[in-house]
Amino acid sequence: MKMEMTSKERALLRSKAQTISPVVMVGRDGLTDGVVQALDKALLDHELVKVRFQDFKDSTKTLSAELAEKTSSVLVSTTGFTAVFWRENPES
Repeated sequence: MKMEMTSKERALLRSKAQTISPVVMVGRDGLTDGVVQALDKALLDHELVKVRFQDFKDSTKTLSAELAEKTSSVLVSTTGFTAVFWRENPES
């Protein structure tokens, strides 16, 4: 699986992400196993996933990097309280 991406690839994914809604939410309990599992399943289903931080807004970048590592995905971008993740589906 490719983990490094060019700025062109990243820009393309960012533009695609503008049309999708967040499907995983990080609430007051932080990065629970449930959040990690939800993102993992969403990445399997969609490849490109938005995560919304409802709490822990001061550490969005740090928690996003941790989520990317735990799900073996690429952190495409963080904007405000939203992060975009991508992971290629091996079955597609």
